[in-house]
Amino acid sequence: MISLNVNGRKHAVDVAPETPLLWVIRETLGLTGTKYGCGRALCGACTVLIDGEAVRSCITTVSAVDKKEITTIEGLSANLGHPVQKAWVAEEVPQCGYCQSGQIMQVVALLKKNPNPGDAEIDDAMSGNICRCGTYQRIRKAIHTTAMMLAAGQK
Repeated sequence: MISLNVNGRKHAVDVAPETPLLWVIRETLGLTGTKYGCGRALCGACTVLIDGEAVRSCITTVSAVDKKEITTIEGLSANLGHPVQKAWVAEEVPQCGYCQSGQIMQVVALLKKNPNPGDAEIDDAMSGNICRCGTYQRIRKAIHTTAMMLAAGQK
Protein backbone atom coordinates (compact mmCIF):
# COMPACT_ATOMS: atom_id res chain seq x y z
CA MET A 1 0.00 0.00 0.00
CA ILE A 2 1.15 3.47 -0.84
CA SER A 3 -0.18 6.42 1.14
CA LEU A 4 -1.10 9.47 -0.92
CA ASN A 5 -2.37 12.85 0.21
CA VAL A 6 -4.37 14.19 -2.72
CA ASN A 7 -6.24 17.48 -2.39
CA GLY A 8 -6.06 17.24 1.38
CA ARG A 9 -7.49 13.73 1.57
CA LYS A 10 -5.51 10.62 2.52
CA HIS A 11 -5.69 7.64 0.19
CA ALA A 12 -4.14 4.19 0.55
CA VAL A 13 -3.65 2.78 -2.93
CA ASP A 14 -2.70 -0.76 -3.76
CA VAL A 15 -0.68 -0.27 -6.95
CA ALA A 16 2.82 -1.14 -8.08
CA PRO A 17 5.36 1.43 -6.83
CA GLU A 18 6.43 2.27 -10.40
CA THR A 19 2.88 3.15 -11.49
CA PRO A 20 2.74 6.68 -12.89
CA LEU A 21 0.95 9.08 -10.57
CA LEU A 22 -1.23 10.22 -13.48
CA TRP A 23 -2.90 6.82 -13.74
CA VAL A 24 -3.53 6.60 -10.02
CA ILE A 25 -5.05 10.09 -10.02
CA ARG A 26 -7.29 9.36 -13.00
CA GLU A 27 -8.07 5.66 -12.78
CA THR A 28 -7.81 4.79 -9.10
CA LEU A 29 -9.01 8.05 -7.54
CA GLY A 30 -11.34 9.10 -10.38
CA LEU A 31 -9.98 12.66 -10.63
CA THR A 32 -10.06 13.14 -14.38
CA GLY A 33 -9.22 16.85 -14.56
CA THR A 34 -5.53 15.96 -14.90
CA LYS A 35 -5.03 14.97 -18.54
CA TYR A 36 -2.84 12.51 -20.40
CA GLY A 37 -1.06 14.22 -23.26
CA CYS A 38 2.23 12.70 -24.33
CA GLY A 39 3.31 10.35 -21.55
CA ARG A 40 6.84 11.77 -21.70
CA ALA A 41 6.61 15.04 -19.74
CA LEU A 42 6.85 17.10 -22.90
CA CYS A 43 3.42 18.75 -23.10
CA GLY A 44 2.42 19.64 -19.52
CA ALA A 45 -1.20 18.42 -19.73
CA CYS A 46 -0.61 16.16 -16.72
CA THR A 47 0.85 18.86 -14.45
CA VAL A 48 -0.04 18.65 -10.77
CA LEU A 49 1.50 20.23 -7.69
CA ILE A 50 3.69 18.13 -5.40
CA ASP A 51 4.42 20.03 -2.20
CA GLY A 52 3.63 23.20 -4.18
CA GLU A 53 5.96 22.48 -7.11
CA ALA A 54 4.69 21.86 -10.65
CA VAL A 55 5.41 18.24 -11.59
CA ARG A 56 4.55 16.12 -14.62
CA SER A 57 2.47 13.27 -13.22
CA CYS A 58 2.89 11.06 -16.31
CA ILE A 59 6.53 10.31 -15.42
CA THR A 60 6.32 10.61 -11.64
CA THR A 61 5.90 7.28 -9.89
CA VAL A 62 3.56 6.90 -6.95
CA SER A 63 6.45 5.69 -4.81
CA ALA A 64 8.19 9.05 -5.38
CA VAL A 65 5.27 10.96 -3.87
CA ASP A 66 4.39 8.66 -0.99
CA LYS A 67 3.23 10.90 1.89
CA LYS A 68 3.76 14.15 -0.07
CA GLU A 69 1.05 16.74 -0.63
CA ILE A 70 -0.45 16.36 -4.11
CA THR A 71 -2.80 18.97 -5.55
CA THR A 72 -4.76 18.39 -8.74
CA ILE A 73 -6.95 20.87 -10.61
CA GLU A 74 -9.90 19.59 -8.57
CA GLY A 75 -8.06 20.59 -5.39
CA LEU A 76 -7.75 24.26 -6.29
CA SER A 77 -11.45 25.04 -5.94
CA ALA A 78 -14.76 23.26 -6.08
CA ASN A 79 -16.41 26.19 -7.90
CA LEU A 80 -13.73 27.87 -10.05
CA GLY A 81 -13.04 30.24 -7.16
CA HIS A 82 -9.23 30.09 -7.25
CA PRO A 83 -7.74 33.40 -8.53
CA VAL A 84 -6.06 31.70 -11.50
CA GLN A 85 -9.33 30.04 -12.48
CA LYS A 86 -11.19 33.35 -12.15
CA ALA A 87 -8.64 35.04 -14.42
CA TRP A 88 -8.86 32.16 -16.91
CA VAL A 89 -12.61 32.72 -17.18
CA ALA A 90 -12.33 36.53 -17.25
CA GLU A 91 -9.77 36.44 -20.07
CA GLU A 92 -11.58 33.65 -21.94
CA VAL A 93 -8.41 31.56 -22.12
CA PRO A 94 -9.69 28.09 -23.03
CA GLN A 95 -10.47 27.12 -26.55
CA CYS A 96 -10.62 23.32 -26.62
CA GLY A 97 -9.61 23.24 -22.94
CA TYR A 98 -7.62 19.99 -22.98
CA CYS A 99 -4.32 21.47 -21.80
CA GLN A 100 -5.83 24.04 -19.47
CA SER A 101 -5.69 22.12 -16.17
CA GLY A 102 -1.96 21.59 -16.67
CA GLN A 103 -1.50 25.23 -17.68
CA ILE A 104 -3.37 26.42 -14.58
CA MET A 105 -1.37 24.20 -12.24
CA GLN A 106 1.88 25.50 -13.76
CA VAL A 107 0.68 29.09 -13.21
CA VAL A 108 -0.20 28.42 -9.57
CA ALA A 109 3.37 27.19 -8.98
CA LEU A 110 4.82 30.16 -10.92
CA LEU A 111 2.89 32.77 -8.95
CA LYS A 112 3.81 31.13 -5.66
CA LYS A 113 7.49 31.69 -6.52
CA ASN A 114 7.08 34.98 -8.36
CA PRO A 115 3.88 36.91 -7.60
CA ASN A 116 4.50 39.51 -10.32
CA PRO A 117 6.29 37.92 -13.28
CA GLY A 118 7.16 39.80 -16.44
CA ASP A 119 6.49 38.45 -19.92
CA ALA A 120 9.91 36.81 -20.25
CA GLU A 121 9.52 35.07 -16.87
CA ILE A 122 6.05 33.89 -17.84
CA ASP A 123 7.26 32.58 -21.17
CA ASP A 124 10.14 30.77 -19.49
CA ALA A 125 7.95 29.19 -16.79
CA MET A 126 5.23 28.18 -19.24
CA SER A 127 7.49 26.93 -22.04
CA GLY A 128 6.93 23.28 -21.10
CA ASN A 129 3.16 23.55 -21.42
CA ILE A 130 1.86 23.15 -24.95
CA CYS A 131 -1.45 24.52 -26.16
CA ARG A 132 -2.32 23.15 -29.57
CA CYS A 133 -4.98 25.84 -29.96
CA GLY A 134 -2.37 28.57 -29.50
CA THR A 135 -3.98 30.52 -26.67
CA TYR A 136 -0.60 31.67 -25.38
CA GLN A 137 -1.39 35.40 -25.49
CA ARG A 138 -4.59 34.87 -23.50
CA ILE A 139 -2.70 32.66 -21.05
CA ARG A 140 -0.09 35.39 -20.52
CA LYS A 141 -2.84 38.01 -20.08
CA ALA A 142 -4.61 35.79 -17.52
CA ILE A 143 -1.37 35.39 -15.58
CA HIS A 144 -0.96 39.16 -15.43
CA THR A 145 -4.62 39.49 -14.41
CA THR A 146 -4.12 36.95 -11.62
CA ALA A 147 -1.01 38.76 -10.39
CA MET A 148 -2.97 42.03 -10.24
CA MET A 149 -5.84 40.33 -8.42
CA LEU A 150 -3.49 38.86 -5.85
CA ALA A 151 -1.64 42.17 -5.39
CA ALA A 152 -5.00 43.85 -4.73
CA GLY A 153 -5.79 41.25 -2.10
CA GLN A 154 -8.50 39.49 -4.12
CA LYS A 155 -8.85 35.79 -3.55
